[in-house]
Amino acid sequence: MGIIETVERIREQSLENQKRQQPVKMTSYRCSKCRDTTWIIVDDKARRCQCYKIDKTKKLWEASGVSIEQQDKTFKSYIPYSYDTKRARECGIEYFRNYNERKNTRYNSIAFLGQVGSGKTHLSIALAVNFLNREIPVVYMPFRDTMMNIKMNILDHEYYQKSLEKYQKAEILLIDDLYKGKITASDLNIMFEIINYRYINQMPIIISSEKGIDDILKMDEAIGSRIYEMCKGMIVEIKGKENNYRIRGCRN
Repeated sequence: MGIIETVERIREQSLENQKRQQPVKMTSYRCSKCRDTTWIIVDDKARRCQCYKIDKTKKLWEASGVSIEQQDKTFKSYIPYSYDTKRARECGIEYFRNYNERKNTRYNSIAFLGQVGSGKTHLSIALAVNFLNREIPVVYMPFRDTMMNIKMNILDHEYYQKSLEKYQKAEILLIDDLYKGKITASDLNIMFEIINYRYINQMPIIISSEKGIDDILKMDEAIGSRIYEMCKGMIVEIKGKENNYRIRGCRN
């Protein structure tokens, strides 16, 4: 059904309801405002119903690879307990607030690096939560699982290209636990194809990694230098076991 037909249908329903002066039974509709058409009439003009935005956001979550359950990982729920963790949270909030000004520049990315258990993934997903709730697509890329999956299907050229394009062309790409585990030449080749594409096309990345920026540069300078430039001014490196919240409470 086209927009015009939908609007007419809603208008007719509204007039009929007014004549009857009784509420419409909504038991068979998910949304009582639009009766599942996703359109409502406001000042004689058709407008998208709020349910449309909610459904669209849910679909973005499903496509992103970030589960709905991870919505509890927010900036508010991240409680800093040191100078480094406070700076990491503030940097994430600043990045989100200034995203529109940064997104089309060379320095449009952010990296949370260093100490295990310091909440780097939490902050990365907090950014994804905020972007997805603003209907800005984020694709989640868990490094180890993604590398394993792509390498298992590397001989299937069509699948390989589609897999790469998913991460190359995402509006925002979240790479979680970059360089986690034993890294092979194949891992580096795949990462170069993804990072280089995004570097050339100035497409943002959010990175979490246990590696520091010097370690990332040593792993592969071509990849590392691109990441360094893209994240310039937004590289947060957390150091010291005192910033591992998993053992912090046990040692106090």
